[in-house]
Amino acid sequence: MTKEKLLLLDGNSLAYRAFFALPLLTNDSGIHTNAVYGFTTMLQKILEEEQPTKMLVAFDAGKTTFRHESYGEYKGGRQKTPPELSEQFPYLRKLIDAYGIKRYELPMYEADDIIGTLAKQAATEQTEVIIVSGDKDLTQLATDQVTVYITRKGITDMEKYTPAHIEEKYGLAPLQIIDMKGLMGDASDNIPGVPGVGEKTAIKLLKEHGSVEALYTAIDDMKASKMKEKLVANEEQAHLSKQLATIYTEAPIEVGLDELAYPGPNEEELIAVWQELGFKSLIEKSDFADEVKEQAELKFNVVNEITADLFKDVMAVHVELENEHYHSCHALGISLTDGKETVYIPMDIASGNRLLKDWLKDPSKKKYIADSKATQAILQRVDIELQGVEFDLLLASYIVKPSISGDDVATLAKEFGYTDVQSNEAIYGKGAKWVVPASDILAEHVSRKAVAVWNLQPVLEEKLQQNEQFELYKNLELPLASILGKMESEGIKVDVPTLEKMGADLAAKLEIIEKDIYELAGEKFNINSPKQLGVILFDKLGLPVIKKTKTGYSTAADVLEKLQSEHDVVKHILTYRTLAKLKSTYIEGLVKEVHDEDSKVHTRFQQALTATGRLSSTDPNLQNIPIRLEEGRKIRQAFVPSQEGWVLFAADYSQIELRVLAHMCEDPALVDAFKQGMDIHTRTAMDVFKVSAEEVDSNMRRAAKAVNFGIVYGISDYGLSQNLDITRKEAATFIENYLASFPGVKGYMDSVVQEAKLKGYVTTILNRRRYLPDITSSNFNLRSFAERTAMNTPIQGSAADIIKKAMIDMDARLRSEGLRSRLLLQVHDELIFEAPPQEIEILERIVPEVMEHAIELLVPLKVDFSYGASWYEAK
Repeated sequence: MTKEKLLLLDGNSLAYRAFFALPLLTNDSGIHTNAVYGFTTMLQKILEEEQPTKMLVAFDAGKTTFRHESYGEYKGGRQKTPPELSEQFPYLRKLIDAYGIKRYELPMYEADDIIGTLAKQAATEQTEVIIVSGDKDLTQLATDQVTVYITRKGITDMEKYTPAHIEEKYGLAPLQIIDMKGLMGDASDNIPGVPGVGEKTAIKLLKEHGSVEALYTAIDDMKASKMKEKLVANEEQAHLSKQLATIYTEAPIEVGLDELAYPGPNEEELIAVWQELGFKSLIEKSDFADEVKEQAELKFNVVNEITADLFKDVMAVHVELENEHYHSCHALGISLTDGKETVYIPMDIASGNRLLKDWLKDPSKKKYIADSKATQAILQRVDIELQGVEFDLLLASYIVKPSISGDDVATLAKEFGYTDVQSNEAIYGKGAKWVVPASDILAEHVSRKAVAVWNLQPVLEEKLQQNEQFELYKNLELPLASILGKMESEGIKVDVPTLEKMGADLAAKLEIIEKDIYELAGEKFNINSPKQLGVILFDKLGLPVIKKTKTGYSTAADVLEKLQSEHDVVKHILTYRTLAKLKSTYIEGLVKEVHDEDSKVHTRFQQALTATGRLSSTDPNLQNIPIRLEEGRKIRQAFVPSQEGWVLFAADYSQIELRVLAHMCEDPALVDAFKQGMDIHTRTAMDVFKVSAEEVDSNMRRAAKAVNFGIVYGISDYGLSQNLDITRKEAATFIENYLASFPGVKGYMDSVVQEAKLKGYVTTILNRRRYLPDITSSNFNLRSFAERTAMNTPIQGSAADIIKKAMIDMDARLRSEGLRSRLLLQVHDELIFEAPPQEIEILERIVPEVMEHAIELLVPLKVDFSYGASWYEAK
């Protein structure tokens, strides 16, 4: 018969120990997790080592216990539990439940008393008992059957207290630990003891007398001394302290030993909790996680002939791509599942099949897809239309967890506890080792992805509903994906000869600047080498050294900008760098991205990437083409309509973020300025400088503009001083005057930070969330950055929501008007269309109308527009 072993854990003590032993950790939702993580690692270790048959975690039920009746100041000196720890206790309990461990607390009693009572009961049944705590008070419970583990450094390093160990360490029996506490007290529990008696003195007295009671029986026979005086003066306190330090082993608990059987963890529940808490390393290391990773058997059929009975009204569909470049790569195969039957269709069978094409384009047939935009784009290339997308795993995951990185189905699935699908890297390899696997392996991999999408649909949609984000997902991001897919597939035409001529012109300019630099430097050198440039500037020309790096002098842009007035060569070098980057990155780089078959670039809009909800683009990135330098702006001359005689029509929101700020803060002066159609920077200058509109000069307006936009991004006095080239004191005064003039802005900033601290996240107009785990950090820099992010994310994110809504409305309006004009690009707050000249008058009317009413604010939205033969002319 297996011997029973009872494991008793002191929940509060171990949670505190873990919290202070580990740095602050947070999950994607901003919930602190370090205490739970430390507790978990300790628990894993002790379960592996001890293999208990019974378990219980005891918690303190509250601040007041029966000990307070005899001593009101008991535990009175303890600091308030940090909120970063308090928020973790519900998750700790959830974790314990997932492990299948009984937990218990009892009003008016401490966890120690519950543990002591159960340990005593177990001893009568000859059950081995292991107690784990961070509190040495529990060592008094040690017996031949009871071993007390006390955490030392960290949480997993433990000292085992048996009667023999206590005798060796203190020269005392376990129960004498109570007497020792009675004499020396315990600062952590605010047990007073006898002032002046420390551990050594207490041990010495107990070795002589045995107990507190015996000591005071013999006190009259002790020689006169200062110690005797202290003992006599504090006799009552010593007896009280011993009483307070005594663990009560007859607590009226309502849980019996027969209820503490430990069955082991519920693997599914535990993985779900670990997933929620972000404990990825624990999932990967655990034995049962390995079992899950081995994957359950999947039943699927490889289809060689497509028949009508394959298709159901609702199915998950996965089209497997060679790589992420879906505008140029090939599809490898398609899998469909309704949760009961799963089929894989090789691409040569799927291509051109009428039944499949009809089902995919039927909007009444609902499809669950991993990435609908990519799927739509690659299907469109083989003349297959996709409609009826009901669920998009990538978009749903992004809205629920904006911090998710990666768009592989396995990566997304793993974030939500689903591990029955492998990563692309595991199947195809990486880099030069990438290869399409055997057909049977490929078929299973693609089928597993379809099944994963099917299984995750209810999970993600439930989370969206819980977060009140389903409308954002269903009515904004999901329809937008289809529009972006059409925009990407359409592409925008690039006049390559124009780009090549620009490249040649820049090369000529660079050659002239290069000669000027050599002449000013007095010798030739590699301008692109920071080391050689540093030698020229600081050793040869003797310019003041501003910053050094590990390898020498810093020649970074911010350093050179500060040195412009020191020597003419610096200005030339800055110009050289700017033009060289234009040539290599934006001209030569753009030429490489032009598709030969249609002379267009087909950028990929990243819809599930940024923390604010803004779109970004890649291959090529059309959102960062420089516009400050004329040479950069001219690159837009190469973007032209795809049809002869057509024009590009550009419309952009005017000061959208400031208008969103006015809407959110409801500051009367700010709202009134926009409603009156005033120049907001002039109005700001009037209020801050206390002057009339006529008295506002260009410098005043420039300063007002800097602080207007700076406020949106949580600018500091230092940042403003750098922008305006003024002192920090002047900048601080300016910001103070601004906030005094617009008190609603200050109120908004304060309230949004407080809301972030309370919830752990901020929201946009359409309830997009951004989680801010560092908003309560004790690290000033991390906390300050999180506070600035809390202020600007609702503004930037709401601006992103508005233009996304405008794109959806604009797409619908173009179709309802029966226009040939089409939307090609979105760049920040700007939409670019191409249109036949006869539709320009209609666009001038409907584009501002649609964009300005995408979302109604307290202040009017304003749209500026223009058109021309190129993107450059349209600006």
